[in-house]
Amino acid sequence: MFNFNLPSRRQFLQNAGLGFGSLALADILHQDALASPTDATNPLAPRTPDFAPKVKSIIWLFMTGGPSQVDTWDYKPELQKRDGQDLAGADPKTGFFSTSGKCLKSPFEWKQHGQSGSWVSDLFPHLSQHVDKMTFLHSMHLRQNNHAPASIELMCGTNRPGLPALGAWQTYGLGSANQNLPSYVVMHETRPRGDDQIWSAGFLPKSYQALALDARRNEAIDNLARDAKHSDLQQRAQLDLIQQLNQEHAAGRPTQADLAARINSFELAYRMQMAAPEAIDLTKETAATHKAYGLDQPHCATFARQCLISRRLVERGVRFVQIFAGKGVGGDGSVNDVPWDCHTDVQTNHRSCGLYTDQPAAALLADLAARGLLESTLVIWGGEFGRTSDSQGAKGRDHNPNGFTIWLAGAGVKGGFHYGATDEFGYKARIDKVHVNDLHATLLRMLGLEHTKLTYRFNGRDFRLTDVAGEVITDILA
Repeated sequence: MFNFNLPSRRQFLQNAGLGFGSLALADILHQDALASPTDATNPLAPRTPDFAPKVKSIIWLFMTGGPSQVDTWDYKPELQKRDGQDLAGADPKTGFFSTSGKCLKSPFEWKQHGQSGSWVSDLFPHLSQHVDKMTFLHSMHLRQNNHAPASIELMCGTNRPGLPALGAWQTYGLGSANQNLPSYVVMHETRPRGDDQIWSAGFLPKSYQALALDARRNEAIDNLARDAKHSDLQQRAQLDLIQQLNQEHAAGRPTQADLAARINSFELAYRMQMAAPEAIDLTKETAATHKAYGLDQPHCATFARQCLISRRLVERGVRFVQIFAGKGVGGDGSVNDVPWDCHTDVQTNHRSCGLYTDQPAAALLADLAARGLLESTLVIWGGEFGRTSDSQGAKGRDHNPNGFTIWLAGAGVKGGFHYGATDEFGYKARIDKVHVNDLHATLLRMLGLEHTKLTYRFNGRDFRLTDVAGEVITDILA
């Protein structure tokens, strides 16, 4: 007897083709899952670096708004001499608005400090005492000339939405050194331009996203406190049941990388209920420490608190801490979320911002050094770009991504060392230019990671923090 329900040749070929397509898709998804070096049951498990690291933790003091290099760390006598004269090579497209094309000298006093004789303006009476701990990168440059795009480029390597930031890549590559705390913490007073995109985990599993702490909120960490109706025993039983159900759910979905992140987040939050409040409890610090950081000074108390918390976090194994400095400290009518943005009056603006950040940042360096933590912690200071050497209006400066200074201090770098240079007016990077891809490659090397090997497969392509560029700046390595 014939079976008249057998498929036709066309139907057979169509179904077979779809089947082979499904096999190919399954293989691609499987390879994507294998691209992550994580333990599926604990994405934050510590991992072995590619080679011996010089740095265990990074604290990045992000000077939101863009400090002027020629008013802070990059002294230019020629700019002082030619105040009001035409600026050679002035480009009206450099900034975000328009500038005069006339040189604007720095209104601050400059002196040399330390055995290195490093020039520092009088904005930093406290930080100037630590120049022999610092490596200055005077030839930084970016492609973007507005706050959000430049901040994203600086932290993510290129200005494209959805990319992971440096802190997320570091956590992905190394895991966490403390299973009771997040490995990546961001602190801010207001959200800077670009906000979450600057510290995003992007396409990486959400286990590597930052814990963001808002200084304005009384509850330091949202949704962490245990429900008062539940005892610890009840909460533990509840979590065990949730974990069992989640793991059964995940077992049938091995290619969904974020499932492990969601499952792990329950356990991390439970462990953080004890560890996190203790880590950010500054009542355990001495009165002398509070005073050294400036917690008793209204003009810098918030930034002081954030700097002291950052020391306590790295002391407990947090790998990456980033502080976005300030709210409304500019003093010249600048928008609150970009305090170093000196479009109107660089003297008024930078004096206020220096007062807000100088003492706490210097106290952080001194405290880390006194505790032996600076031997394993790298501190970074800088904004998303610099400022123009010609004036905007009469006394302000516009954005300038073509040449600016970032300094690094502590583990992994030479002290009192100056790398690269801008031109004689401080306008454009000229010698040993450093793009953020080079900076990231260098930071990853100090962390023990080879930047060309730290990749993650997404949408069929291997991505890395340094994109297809980046050279390690070996000259600055200690």
